[in-house]
Amino acid sequence: MLVWEDLGEMAMGAGGACGRTPINTAAASLSPCLGAAKNARVKVPPACCAKVGALLRTAPRCLCAVLQSPLTKNAGINAGIAITIPKRCGIKNRQAGKKCGRYTVP
Repeated sequence: MLVWEDLGEMAMGAGGACGRTPINTAAASLSPCLGAAKNARVKVPPACCAKVGALLRTAPRCLCAVLQSPLTKNAGINAGIAITIPKRCGIKNRQAGKKCGRYTVP
């Protein structure tokens, strides 16, 4: 079962929320999602859905860690909008109702 929790501190370092992948690398891999993460009215590109789906399958905690990282705010991403991307993509293993920091996965 996938678990979403407050992972801000766990995200830094090997074996953290993103495994051996540095959080900045994980965040960069989600670049196709930038427009959709800033504006809820923007259609989520298929490339974004593919990246998010793969991340949720391989390192489900990583997405939450990325959303809570300073990288997200510095990129102008609205975490409250970004947390909706898995639902907007129709991803079933998104753990609806689980907390990710101050947000709840829809």
